Amino acid sequence: MNALDWLVLLGAIVGIAAYGTWRTRHTDNLNTYLKGSATTKWGTIGLSVMATQASTITYLSLPGQATENGIAFIQNYFGLPLALIVVCAVFLPIYRKLGVYTAYEYLGQRFDRKTRLLGAGIFVLQRGLQSGITIYAPAIILSTVLGWRLDLTIICTGLLAIVYTVTGGSAAVNLTQKWQMAVIFGGMLTAFVILLTKLPADALPIAGAMGKLQAVDYNPDLKVRYTIWSGILGGFFLSLSYFGTDQSQVQRYIGGAHLRESRLGLMFNALLKIPMQLFIVFLGALLFVFYQLQPNTPVLYNQTQWQRQLDGPQGASLRAIDEKHTALHLVKQEKIRAWTAAQDAADPAVTAAAKADLVAAQKATDVVRKEARAALQLADPTTKKTKDSDYVFINFILTQLPHGVIGLLLAVMFASALSSKAGELNALGTTSTIDLWRSFRPLAAHDETRNVRVAKTFTAIWGLFAIAFALFVSFAENLIEALNIVASIFYPALLGVFIVAFFLKHVKGTAVFWAAVAAQTVVIALFFLGKAYPAREIAYLWLNPIGCFTCVLFAVILQAVLPKSNRGTSAPAPI
Repeated sequence: MNALDWLVLLGAIVGIAAYGTWRTRHTDNLNTYLKGSATTKWGTIGLSVMATQASTITYLSLPGQATENGIAFIQNYFGLPLALIVVCAVFLPIYRKLGVYTAYEYLGQRFDRKTRLLGAGIFVLQRGLQSGITIYAPAIILSTVLGWRLDLTIICTGLLAIVYTVTGGSAAVNLTQKWQMAVIFGGMLTAFVILLTKLPADALPIAGAMGKLQAVDYNPDLKVRYTIWSGILGGFFLSLSYFGTDQSQVQRYIGGAHLRESRLGLMFNALLKIPMQLFIVFLGALLFVFYQLQPNTPVLYNQTQWQRQLDGPQGASLRAIDEKHTALHLVKQEKIRAWTAAQDAADPAVTAAAKADLVAAQKATDVVRKEARAALQLADPTTKKTKDSDYVFINFILTQLPHGVIGLLLAVMFASALSSKAGELNALGTTSTIDLWRSFRPLAAHDETRNVRVAKTFTAIWGLFAIAFALFVSFAENLIEALNIVASIFYPALLGVFIVAFFLKHVKGTAVFWAAVAAQTVVIALFFLGKAYPAREIAYLWLNPIGCFTCVLFAVILQAVLPKSNRGTSAPAPI
């Protein structure tokens, strides 16, 4: 990085944060602080919803995931548009009609306090942990490749998000996320255009031949992670729970100027989310082709750690692996040229044979890359914290883009970290204030300053918790998959509670409370059973419908068998 990169990076990140802090510095009304401005339009709501969901992990990890496994991950979002339609039709009108601050406040009105506390508790548990991960994940990658201290990267990113989120609350989050998304869109589009200029005309056929462009898999096997079936059904329930019951999303759309504005903001995401994610995974597939055609493609993309260990005690074995990979990479490039020539010859038999040779060459290099990962982890155990595929895009940014654009793309990474982090902290502060604190100590009805101060205090506490968690956590999954796995463990039972609340009016609080506890236990048991016995493991997306249906079924059964005196009460909420 040079001075121009630093100017672009700091100007974009610090400038947006300072602007949000300054514009919302006088936010002293609890409703505005927690819900945002009552004049918020659908465009701001739509961008804010998108920014909260799309963290740095999306832009760092998703291209690498596509480089490694192709664009099949896009199936994860196939159920999202339908889920957002349901949220607009069912969830949103109830939230706005009741004037709730949080989704869990509705559970208290529909059922009882213990069910409300259970919903809020599940949310703050999983979102509190994920808030640490969304700081940690980009920090460990950026600190590695840029040579920055990891702890300082985590602390500085976290504190910057805390400052303007605590100052302006939801109003500051909505305002800054709009500009942060502008930086993100501009940076990603710039990277994509530059990548296209570096690729030959036959890049897409090469990607297809090497298995990176299969977007849809019709395999009915429940063990396969990404299929059209798991995407439509499992993805529908995951998206429904995320957009309908997760306060970090609910808070983005319940405070718009009118119901229509909130609905338009959500439908904005229904229309654009899949194209946006497809754009990112497609970029990853093209990155794969780019590195296949480079003369000196690295054996591992985490080159900072790899080069550092070449001078260490394991240097000789690492250099041997590097040489083996270089030789196999040259062979693979010959196979690519042979396959391209066979395509031009239009002979199906020759083309099929050339493709088989190309796939075999790719498998050979994959074996060496696995050997390299194992050797690097042996030499430096800290490299176990992330997967090498998470370094693909950042490696391309630092080695292939011109100065100024490097700063812009790094600004993308930090802007997405700040936008998602701010949304999470705002939601955690709101839930802690409204659902936890207020359940035991009512807010002062005529003291808005005190009420806002309580909300700011909880927001700051969660920000410090996220920083502390990020300083000690370690991670080994592909980052974007890991976040979805965590969500698929915690969300299903919570979604089941809301489904019961909306559609099964005869079910009361005690029945749904214990049904949620039982369903959560079932989901956790299924997940760890799959880890202990891989032959019995099911794809994590299937945990979402299983957990939700289990909660609903248990609630109906418990309502029928519990003594009338133990069934609890509920006040039906209007729909």
